[in-house]
Amino acid sequence: MKIRAIKGIKDILPEHMTKWNVVEQSAHRLARCFGFSEIRIPTFEQTQLFARSIGESTDVVEKEMYTFQDRDGTSLTLRPEGTAGVVRAYLEHNLATQFSMRKLYYIGPMFRHERPQAGRFRQFHQFGVEVFGTEDPYMDVEVISLLWQYFTDLQLPELTLYINSIGTPDDRQQYISQLQTYVKPQLQQFCENCQRRFHTNPLRILDCKVPRCNTLTEKAPTLLETLSDTSRKHFTHVQNGLKLLEIPYTIHHRLVRGLDYYSQTTFEITSSHLGAQNTIGAGGRYDGLVKNLGGPPTPAVGFAVGLERVNILVPSAVIGDTPPLVVIAGFGEKGRPKGLKLLTRLRQTGICTDADFRANSLKAHLRSADKLGALATIIIGDEEAQKEVVIIRNMQDKKQVEVPIALVPDQLKIWIHQNGNIF
Repeated sequence: MKIRAIKGIKDILPEHMTKWNVVEQSAHRLARCFGFSEIRIPTFEQTQLFARSIGESTDVVEKEMYTFQDRDGTSLTLRPEGTAGVVRAYLEHNLATQFSMRKLYYIGPMFRHERPQAGRFRQFHQFGVEVFGTEDPYMDVEVISLLWQYFTDLQLPELTLYINSIGTPDDRQQYISQLQTYVKPQLQQFCENCQRRFHTNPLRILDCKVPRCNTLTEKAPTLLETLSDTSRKHFTHVQNGLKLLEIPYTIHHRLVRGLDYYSQTTFEITSSHLGAQNTIGAGGRYDGLVKNLGGPPTPAVGFAVGLERVNILVPSAVIGDTPPLVVIAGFGEKGRPKGLKLLTRLRQTGICTDADFRANSLKAHLRSADKLGALATIIIGDEEAQKEVVIIRNMQDKKQVEVPIALVPDQLKIWIHQNGNIF
């Protein structure tokens, strides 16, 4: 019996990698342009890290984490998100001592036991950024602007930025009391999840995707109505900053996020091209998380992007052309070694070059070059090797030209610069 991939975990095949490379390279380029440094965190951590940071009563911790026992009995978990691990590394390695404000970014796989659907898998990939050390609302704006520019650079369609403020823990506690008072008389009409969340995580009732629950909370009080003056001022500065940068936004009162560590600003960007699960990037401020994990009080803000969903949305026009590929057709006792040497030389000069070492005839080499989509084949048999020349064959129009071996790299560079016209 064949062993197949685990349900909800997908292979990324070679034909998909061109798009993946564009998506990931754009993330690296833009993050560095904004002054962020890359960090790579472990794939699994102690379970307690996620329970303390994300929240014991969240869906992620209660239902979705892949947790297992190490040989010494320690409970370990495959990371369901990146922020907790970055904070742990930030504290463990005293990164705050090098800079008063630290800007970090990461790209890598995450793991959640969810129902697989379009753009959502049990192993998925995220690009995320984290900023530590400033509570300035303009840093919220900078993080949002990075996310917005990332999506617009990739030309993702029909984007909407939603923002909200969930205030301080004291603001939320006051609001939760009001929300529970509003919901309690009709609690039995809510879905089972919301009935459970009423006692464990009441804010998530606002985030429920069941239409009946949304209708029941239409007239519920909003978080913005209970914000303190400090929180309200912070949120106003965020809005003013977005207006200054001409980034369109919509205030979304139900945007509370699903993780316990968020505070103040929350935001997400959606695309209507994805259907119901349309969020492609989200984040917010989490000023209490560093202290909660044993560090000093440290303001922080960040976001995470689901790269599978981004890949679905990236238009083919963004991907561009693949680098011109040249195939070496070396055959014969003298032609094969000459071909191998030329293959290495071209690669060293930055020309994408390949060869089919199984082919032992010119016909086989040309057939292989066609399959690879080569723009040119360099033919070098025993006769060409003896004369120190090669035949460059244009695979598009089948024209050929003889060129001295020593001049091949320069000739190919001219050809590539002239968009393939070597004759």
